[in-house]
This record gives sequence, structure tokens and C-alpha cells, in this order.
Amino acid sequence: MLDIDGVLIDGRPEDGAAWHTDLEADLGVSVQALQDTFFGPFWQDIVIGKTEMMPRLEAALAMIDAPVSASALRDYWYESDSRIVPEVADWARAIRAEGVQVFLCSNQEVGRAYYLLNRLALGEFVSGIVYSGAIGAAKPDPVFFRRAAQGFPAATPLLIDDVSENVEGARQAGWRAIHYRDPSDLPAADDPIWGPIPR
Repeated sequence: MLDIDGVLIDGRPEDGAAWHTDLEADLGVSVQALQDTFFGPFWQDIVIGKTEMMPRLEAALAMIDAPVSASALRDYWYESDSRIVPEVADWARAIRAEGVQVFLCSNQEVGRAYYLLNRLALGEFVSGIVYSGAIGAAKPDPVFFRRAAQGFPAATPLLIDDVSENVEGARQAGWRAIHYRDPSDLPAADDPIWGPIPR
């Protein structure tokens, strides 16, 4: 169960900086205004699929009189937050070749989950994706881990995540978990943390 942002994906393709680093210069949208009108009040509901993203984004941009459409900002965001960490991608391919099922496991809204899996082609080297927008709960909520594990009744999932609260939540839910800081934290196929490898 491989986390996406901060593990497999790390910022802008050109330099790894946060996707919104040049948002105001490029699109004329204030990061703080977007936080105040969109991410702050609505993101937690969006990321668990409780409300749709685009109507909320459209309303927020109208509220701050932004000179850009919601679809243009969404596309800028997705494309600017898409640098694949090559060492992690190579690890995922290699560990799958050893017979391990690798799933993306992330707090994502449905649009970006689709973009990452299909447009960015992350689906080429993982077996699938488990994400909050489909599950209806977000890491580290125990409900997320319980619902995610229902798809793998014969296995004990291993979460690799850069957020310590998610790692602790996974462990409390009975999962194995690794706190990721850099690619050296990724376990080899013979690492004891796997236990019996589900094949």
C-alpha cells in the first residue's frame, strides 16, 4: 500500500517544488485566497467524496474574482503536482516482479486519482489504487484502514507513507507500516517486515 504524495509523487516535474509555488504569477490566483475559500472550508469533504470538487472550486474562484476557470486551475494543479520519484517507481516495478501486489493508497479526490492512474500512467507499475474519495474516509481515520483492508481479506497490508499519523493509524488497525523519508526506507523483497508475502 504505497502512498502517493510525498512518496511516489513529489511536487512539480521541473524542480519538485509545491504545485502552487507560482500559482499567482502563472494564473493570477492567490494561494491564501484559495486556501480561505476552497481548501480550508471544503477539502476534507471533497477528499472523502462527500461533495464534488468542481462546483466548490468554481464558486471559490468566483468569490475571489479569479481570472481563470476552474477547469484551467484544476489542470494546472494536476500537471504541476506530478513529478514521479524514479527510485520509488523502480522499486514498485521490481517488487511486483517478485510477486508482491502493489497498490497506491492515498487521500485523493476522484478526479486526481483518475488523472494519476491513467493520464500519468501510474497504473503501469501498480496493481490498482485504494483512495479516500472512493472509500469515504481518509487516512488516518480507522474507517479508512478497515474499509481498505476489506478488499484483501487474506493479507496483512503494508503501508508505506510519509505522514507519521498515517503510519501510526495503520499500525493501530493491524497493518504493517513504514514511515517513509527517502527511497532508502523502501523494503527489499526479503525484508522481514513483509512476513509471509501475499502472492
